[in-house]
Amino acid sequence: MPRALFADTVIAESDDTVVIEGNHYFPPASLKRQYVEPTTQTSVCPWKGTASYLDVVVEGKRSKGAAWFYPQPKAEAEEIRDHIAFWKDVRVED
Repeated sequence: MPRALFADTVIAESDDTVVIEGNHYFPPASLKRQYVEPTTQTSVCPWKGTASYLDVVVEGKRSKGAAWFYPQPKAEAEEIRDHIAFWKDVRVED
């Protein structure tokens, strides 16, 4: 089952991820929300839309903008609406 880890802590886990461009997008309910904090950071993907970012925080360790999601994706990316993907210091295992 795919899972996302930061500082040896599982922050998301699901057997129902959507893989796009090599990234696992975890369903919203699989995210352990106590380990993320909202940011004002955004970026734009030409075909998915505007991504919003979250900091990942575990036991005082922070990875800024290490999680992202599309709250209002373009039609082509509707399947990942509100699903969370990770990068930087977050390790995703299959």
